[in-house]
Amino acid sequence: MSDQEKAALTATADEWNVAMCSNDAERIGDFMADDWVIVSESGVSTKAEFLGFVASGDLTHSAMDRVGNARVRFFGDVALFTTRITNTAHYDGRQYDADEWTTDVFARREGRWRCVLSHITPAVEAKIEDAEP
Repeated sequence: MSDQEKAALTATADEWNVAMCSNDAERIGDFMADDWVIVSESGVSTKAEFLGFVASGDLTHSAMDRVGNARVRFFGDVALFTTRITNTAHYDGRQYDADEWTTDVFARREGRWRCVLSHITPAVEAKIEDAEP
């Protein structure tokens, strides 16, 4: 795919991050396919479950920032978008600051890219042990 198509998908992902911080379930959901799921260390959640938490106000985001450049790969009408994200979420009255690697799988549907799957994993700093001489 062209650099222009990569830029367009990156812009869509960045707009989704802005929508997440709006805490507007309908606006966030507009970036997701109906069958979207998120996979994290706590398991798999559906679009309805995730947006239900947002709509209730139990889950909010005050920051959602992409760190560095994303890796974008296209496979016809499917695209993989991998990047590092830092975010601040609030759930059930508690603040959670996260630094995560994310992979979003987008599918071209109804003429636009919609996310069908998000996978997140915590980012960790590499530790270099002192080597014995």
